Amino acid sequence: MNILNKYTYLLLGILFSAALVIFTILPSFETQEFNPERVENLSEVTTNTTKPLESNETSEENNITKPIPEITESEQSEIEKLLVHNKAKSDINGFKAYLLIGSDERDDNSSASRGFVEGQRADVIIVGLINEVTSNHFLLSVPRDTLIVNACTENLERINGTYSQNSCGNNAENLAVAVKNITGIRIDHFASFNFEGFENIIDSFEGIEICVNQTQKEGYSFELQKGCQVVNGPTALNWVVSRNTEVLVGEKILNEKGEDASEWRKMDGVSDLSRNERQQYIILQLLKRLNDFKSLTELNNFINALENSFVTDDKLTLNTAINTLWNFKDINFENIEKISMPTSPYELSDGRQVLIISENFSEFAQKIGLISS
Repeated sequence: MNILNKYTYLLLGILFSAALVIFTILPSFETQEFNPERVENLSEVTTNTTKPLESNETSEENNITKPIPEITESEQSEIEKLLVHNKAKSDINGFKAYLLIGSDERDDNSSASRGFVEGQRADVIIVGLINEVTSNHFLLSVPRDTLIVNACTENLERINGTYSQNSCGNNAENLAVAVKNITGIRIDHFASFNFEGFENIIDSFEGIEICVNQTQKEGYSFELQKGCQVVNGPTALNWVVSRNTEVLVGEKILNEKGEDASEWRKMDGVSDLSRNERQQYIILQLLKRLNDFKSLTELNNFINALENSFVTDDKLTLNTAINTLWNFKDINFENIEKISMPTSPYELSDGRQVLIISENFSEFAQKIGLISS
């Protein structure tokens, strides 16, 4: 074998090994079509009439779908008056906008304590805003119970219900339309995950730290002690989505059988808004963990978790995703502004709780410094 052939085979062997490493380590993200132009066109459609709020809902507590009385015409008219702030007065430009969607879709591997429901809705709706000129970063939470008019169906519904496919677009596109209408923010990319995916991401880091100022629990799904502790994926998920959190009164007491005999009371102020705060807290904790990537093994574990846990839009390349995450390394996460859509509670005549947008987002964005006047 001459020297030229020897080096040729050596080069081919190196290239083959490199390709094998790349295909083994780098994930194949599951992708979904996302057409920003379709979103833009649909968001420009306005309607003068709305259809009644959907009358069938799924109860998370007992996981059954049951008929709920439709709202009256007078209440329909009253609600429409309350939606005066639902259309942003102007577009918000100058940011790259990433829509993070946490679906309540469950499967056999999801936390058993959360139960099972048919279909999927957007349980988490967060817009990550990155100003590539000023390096200002924002996390905007949109409460899932925010009442909106569906631009496609003209139905009055909670915004989480727009996360479904219809003749206008797919689930992510329809949710992006709703976000664009109420905020003026054009979504560039999206990533979605379900309950199991959320747990996988947490567990890929071997847990995540949660700090609370009161010992708290919800049934048998989680219990967090006052102070800081590292918890696994299922515990973090149950804390984030908890609607019935209780706090410990006094000291922890165990009876002679070792069972909890302590006094607990329902935590004050637990709502869709407090869930948003917990969601933002977890996201920031995960971003902080980017600074931990000091070895190929750690990076590989994280990427493998992403591969199995996320669905991204078909325009978000792997390089873009990695570069975007990597740019968050070593930044001061205390400077990331955490904001939430301004809303106020409203109770329908049948007892259902929704949130009404209480201030036009364009004016709110100026007030908080998201955009200049």
